[in-house]
Amino acid sequence: ASPAQKLVFNRVNGKRPQVLLQQISAPEESYTVAHEENVRFIYEAWQQVEQQLDGSRSGESTCGPVQYVEKNPNPGLKNFVPIDLEEWWAQQFLAKIENCS
Repeated sequence: ASPAQKLVFNRVNGKRPQVLLQQISAPEESYTVAHEENVRFIYEAWQQVEQQLDGSRSGESTCGPVQYVEKNPNPGLKNFVPIDLEEWWAQQFLAKIENCS
């Protein structure tokens, strides 16, 4: 049972990797209106699910979404810690800013 591993990004000799240089010089990715509508729809739907889950936990509602809980958890996943994507993206964003300046 080893502790959960975290992503670590290290520079070699303080230099940017070539792949990163290519990504920085690439034009910004553009999204279509349909893509943005899909993202907005999923975001709003998930917000409703979270509100309903919070309501059912506090006893406000007897029906609504049910959160799945594994009855017999896999022992290999005992120490599993999910990655915090928001934190990871924030680190990537800050690293990109530092690399550009």
